[in-house]
Amino acid sequence: MINALQKRFKSWFRAGVLTLLLTTLTLSTNLAVWAPAAQALPAGNAITDGRAILRYALPIKNPAVRKLQTTLEEISTPLRLSRNRLTMINPNLTQAERILTAKQADLLASVTSDRKEEAGLIITQLQMGISQMRTYVEEQNRAALWPKRAELLEMVGQLEELMVDKFPFAVPEEYSNLPQLKGRATIAVETEQGNLTLVVDGYSAPVTAGNFVDLVNRGFYNGLKFTRAEDSYVLQIGDPPGDAEGFIDPKTKEYRSIPLEVLVQGDKSPTYGITLEDAGRYLDQPVLPFSSFGALGMARPGEDPNGGSSQFFFFLFEPELTPAGLNLLDGRYSIFGYVVEGKEVLEKLKAGDKITSAKVISGLDHLVKPAD
Repeated sequence: MINALQKRFKSWFRAGVLTLLLTTLTLSTNLAVWAPAAQALPAGNAITDGRAILRYALPIKNPAVRKLQTTLEEISTPLRLSRNRLTMINPNLTQAERILTAKQADLLASVTSDRKEEAGLIITQLQMGISQMRTYVEEQNRAALWPKRAELLEMVGQLEELMVDKFPFAVPEEYSNLPQLKGRATIAVETEQGNLTLVVDGYSAPVTAGNFVDLVNRGFYNGLKFTRAEDSYVLQIGDPPGDAEGFIDPKTKEYRSIPLEVLVQGDKSPTYGITLEDAGRYLDQPVLPFSSFGALGMARPGEDPNGGSSQFFFFLFEPELTPAGLNLLDGRYSIFGYVVEGKEVLEKLKAGDKITSAKVISGLDHLVKPAD
């Protein structure tokens, strides 16, 4: 049976997200002067690369690999700013080499014994890749440095994932009736305007990500139209045909409601069912922030933090000068992943365009379905 909650979606879908977005930058600017530094993400402007955010979001504690990651990420600054002085990245390459040699035992210490061989191979490949980058520097081959840096950071991410031994927390029992993603999954989405690749993060939002992966695996989004497209703001989809405005579980015949779920930096598990503002945590920063073009947010009726279901939105605003955690979306809506490939497609999609196909291409084994 369709409950009364569904009837409240339409007014919020038309007005809620846009109103919040319009006030985001102003509030962020006012707070940035006195806000505390992030506990996990590097200080400074917001990180706008979804892949980088996902790397920092992994539940690991290994200073050596975090230093290696940051050292390679910081290469982007001289690559952007230095026209001919590519040698400015050599100190970063030297530091990365030192970590991979002198700190190799520290890197492997966080990897379980059955994964150490794979981790050792990645470390060797990283060493070879850094040597190749030095060659590109000598050749002044800027065009080759950018993709090589991305390749090395992808390897660092793989090494970091090998350091995750087990799922880091227990989801509250009250949500045991919902699918949960105990890890990460990659989703391939085909649209009428091009293809997208999404990575959803169950380490930070297991219930929200689990619900999404379950719906993708059911084929729920195949053929659905985008119902809302606001340039530089949001692109929304997930409203099925018929009266229902969310997913109706075929077993229970009931609307599946998903709680608001936000993991704050420094917390051991997510906060459920309440916005960070209502919890009095005004400046606490989420592990997954709305600072990347293509962030995946769970839509919900404005007055009900636990009313989300199948409708979600792509965040289309990149606040480059807004530190993560200092806008009105962070802590108010659940983020469960990022677009990592195909961001240019998001700019082409309009209301009425369709998702032709959405498939889980990796990580389906991390999906834990509720017991019958």
